[in-house]
Amino acid sequence: MLAAGAALTALAPAEAAGGCGPGFHRGPYGGCRPNRRPVLVAPAAPVVGVYYGGRGYWDGHRYWRHRERWHGGWRYR
Repeated sequence: MLAAGAALTALAPAEAAGGCGPGFHRGPYGGCRPNRRPVLVAPAAPVVGVYYGGRGYWDGHRYWRHRERWHGGWRYR
């Protein structure tokens, strides 16, 4: 008898959303609220002229180990 009850309990689906339906859940006052989308954080793009450790200075196209002032701007080497 106990085994039959355990088998039926295991087959019954769980109501995790509390009857709100897919994409919703119960709020603190019992109302249905939409689930929030996960926040994805992407790494920032490299900034021109910034030194990145282990790589070098980014000039917009590639990394350079050294840079120097040259005619009012920067020359990368």
